[in-house]
Amino acid sequence: MFDNLQPGRYVVAVSGGVDSVVLLDLLRQNPEYQLVVAHYDHGMREDSATDRKFVGKIAKQHGLPFVYDEGNLGASASEANAREARYNFLYKVRLQTNADGIVTAHHQDDLLETALLNLLRGTHRKGLTSLKSTDIIKRPLLHMPKQHIMKYARANGLVWREDVTNLDMKYKRNYVRHRLITKLTPTQRQHLLAHVRRMHKINQELDVELANLLHLQPSKTELDRRYLISLPYDVASELIAVWLAKNGIRNYDKGAINRIVVHAKTLRPGQYITVNQCHFILVQKQTLALKSRDR
Repeated sequence: MFDNLQPGRYVVAVSGGVDSVVLLDLLRQNPEYQLVVAHYDHGMREDSATDRKFVGKIAKQHGLPFVYDEGNLGASASEANAREARYNFLYKVRLQTNADGIVTAHHQDDLLETALLNLLRGTHRKGLTSLKSTDIIKRPLLHMPKQHIMKYARANGLVWREDVTNLDMKYKRNYVRHRLITKLTPTQRQHLLAHVRRMHKINQELDVELANLLHLQPSKTELDRRYLISLPYDVASELIAVWLAKNGIRNYDKGAINRIVVHAKTLRPGQYITVNQCHFILVQKQTLALKSRDR
């Protein structure tokens, strides 16, 4: 079941919904896993405290440590803000408990939803494969369709809570989940999964090539300006995106990459290109130098 999850201590994100309840039930049966049950109350629903009590009760039944926090985000909070707050909490719990990683209950339907949602948003190449396991975030159920999760829950008499906001169509993910994913035929579903897997492999190969290109640059914070200008636009854009990521920069707007590619060719030495509020690029005769703004 969990071939990709090594023995160790893990923080398990449990919302109280069927997915995370099934995940916890599967994990607790393996003595190789030391589990810490973590629940984040976003404070977006009036009855959210009931979810926290419910998850705490499950943890107690299985003799597992339980950690929670309250966010009080309010009903108008966006999905992005809720996700950021939730993961900040999970990362904090991981550090406090000296855990090897964080385990979430994302499954195959979530993977497809994320791919379609990012396509609708006009995704970068990695948007199709953004939902995956990482060194810290483990998602061992990505191979499992939602219907299999429901079947396991019913067969084992599990109890869970339904989040009514999962039916609210003002959230784009819910629209994709209920209006698009449900319309896929089994063949279409398999075709989409195959495309996502193929894109994942391509992304891995591209990342290796881009990393090799970065090794040829003057330093971690500098790009060879003439070399960048010589590249096709799409390749130059990918190189810049990887370069910024290698320097820990991800919070820039969609136009930043285009500005850097275009201005690398047109600006005179001594001028600069804005990346975000904290960083800019100094254009020099030979290089583009990434700089931090004084605060």
